[in-house]
Amino acid sequence: MRKGILGLSSIALAAGALAASAAFASGTPPEKLPVPAASVGAASGGVATPGGGTRYRARSSGGGTVVERLLHGRGAGSVRLRGAFVVPAVTLAGKPDGLSADGATLALVGAGRTFPRAETSLAVLDARTLRVRRYVRLRGDFSFDAISPDGSRLYLIDYTSRTDPTEYAVRAYDVAAGRLLPKPIVDPRERDSDEMGGYPVSRVRSPDSRWDYTLYSAPGRKPFVHALDTVGGRARCLDLPGVAPGSLRHGSLSLGAGGGRLTVGGPHGSPVALIDTASLEVAEPGQGHPAVPAAAPRGGASSLPWVLIGLGAGLALAVAWLWGVPRLHRRRLAREG
Repeated sequence: MRKGILGLSSIALAAGALAASAAFASGTPPEKLPVPAASVGAASGGVATPGGGTRYRARSSGGGTVVERLLHGRGAGSVRLRGAFVVPAVTLAGKPDGLSADGATLALVGAGRTFPRAETSLAVLDARTLRVRRYVRLRGDFSFDAISPDGSRLYLIDYTSRTDPTEYAVRAYDVAAGRLLPKPIVDPRERDSDEMGGYPVSRVRSPDSRWDYTLYSAPGRKPFVHALDTVGGRARCLDLPGVAPGSLRHGSLSLGAGGGRLTVGGPHGSPVALIDTASLEVAEPGQGHPAVPAAAPRGGASSLPWVLIGLGAGLALAVAWLWGVPRLHRRRLAREG
């Protein structure tokens, strides 16, 4: 297997992103879209604590990686890691993740990859001291999905096919034990469905940092929200009744005050679905739930000509590649033998 593409220029990266964007906008099935070939370089913005006072960045340096901690924009320590790592992204727009809610654990993923890769590397650090707790090497191709509030578990996407990046299983990694838990995280009520799938376009976290909600959308596929309980190690896939396939590539998620209601916003920012986060029941606006407008996507992308949409999505893909490995995700039921 050839090495990663850390040496690619930003121009070439943007060109590849534009090609993927054009295919995405044209309705190409997700499994036929260009696979984001690598997490290239270090995430320039890094990941910050909820208040933004402390930020962590990773940058390549002489074949290794320097992880920096910034306190209110000023250097507050650094450490050099062996190998190339980046701050992971969890949406196409490059939303960073990898820092536990308690601020004590930072998880980085290996940079530079082709699909599929034979081995995946991760680095788990004590975020307060920058001491490396564990270097992780896993056989197979994985990308980062989430981290528990106390940093004790990482949730990873395990790509189970060598040819189709939409075939996956969600797996949990026990940091203290240093092992991948054998059973995948699945919604026991779900049936295998080729119609469900897409790219992660938006994510929000519950106020207690326990649940991660991710909106997935792709041309020709029914959008859905993946709800992951990072403490209990369980998941639910939430269908969105009345929402047309492929219609939420510019969709959004927002949580109401207190986190009791999740609003799925359409391309114009108007709500298309409401989710009760206690029961995980989904309703259309006006059907028993007061409609609260979701925040409109920045820049009003849906009102722009298709050419500009392609350019904007292409740039978003380029940013996502720089921040980590955005994944193409298809709902599937991992049947236990």
